[in-house]
Amino acid sequence: MSGVEHFSDAAAINPYMNSSAAIDLARAKQEHDSIRAALEAAGVSVEQVDAPAGCQDGVYTANWALCRDKKAVLASLPNMRAGEEPYAEALLLERGFEVIRPPKRFSGQGDALPCGNLLFAGSQYRTDPEVHAFVAEHLGFEVISLQTVPVLDISGRPVINAVTGWPDSFFYDIDLALSVLRPDLIAWCPDAFTPASQEKIRATDLDKIEVSFEEATNNFACNLVSTGETVVMSATAPKFRSAIESKGLKTITPEITELAKGGGYIRCTTLTLDN
Repeated sequence: MSGVEHFSDAAAINPYMNSSAAIDLARAKQEHDSIRAALEAAGVSVEQVDAPAGCQDGVYTANWALCRDKKAVLASLPNMRAGEEPYAEALLLERGFEVIRPPKRFSGQGDALPCGNLLFAGSQYRTDPEVHAFVAEHLGFEVISLQTVPVLDISGRPVINAVTGWPDSFFYDIDLALSVLRPDLIAWCPDAFTPASQEKIRATDLDKIEVSFEEATNNFACNLVSTGETVVMSATAPKFRSAIESKGLKTITPEITELAKGGGYIRCTTLTLDN
C-alpha cells in the first residue's frame, strides 16, 4: 500500500472522476488507514511505501503489476499514470522480483484476478487482449479472457475518454465487476459483462455469488480483498455482504467515500505480492 498524499481526480481518466464534491484528503487518509487496519485484522501482512510524487492515482497500487512466484509483469498505464511505472519497477526490483515488461497496455492486478491457477483477465479498456497470452506464458496462469460493458453515448456509441484517448467503462478494470473470495468461490455482476463473457464465467465449475448492478457501481461491492476466510469489503453493499456471510466468510466493512471519487476502492489500494 502507498498513501493519499498526492491523491486527486483533477485528470478525469475514468467515468467516476470529476465529482461535484471536492476530495477531502484528511478523510481519504483516514479511509486508507482503516483499510490497512482491516487487512491486518484479517491476518494480511501489509507493507507501507511512500506514495509516488506527482501521481494523482498512486494510491491505487493494484495497477502497478501482477505478481506470482517472485515474478512481476509490470503495468503499462494511461498517460496520466505513466509516472507510477518506474516507481513501481524500482520497488519490485528492491524486493527481489524478476520484472517483466508487457508488450502493450496492461492494468496489472486491477485487470487480472488470480483464482488458484485460473486468472480472470479484463480487456479493451485498460488492457489489450494480446497481453493475456503474454501473462499466461510468463506467470503460468490459465487465463479466462473477459470484457465488461462500455459506457455509451446518447447515440449508443462507446465513449472515448477525453484524457486517455481510450474507451471508457464503469468497469474499466475487472476488479470492479468480479471478486475472488476463495479458490472455489467468486462473486460477479452479470450485468457488468458482455454476453460472451457471461457465458465464459457461467461455464466455470466455481461456486458463484451474483452482485447487483446497483451495488457494483454505486457501492463498489466487488472491489474487495479476501483472505479466503475474511473479506474486507464495502460497508454499503448489504445484499452482497449477506450473501458472502452465508458462505461462512467473515466480513470487515470500512467506510469509504473519498477514495471512491478517484474511481477506486478497497482492492485498488493493495498490490498482492504473494500469489
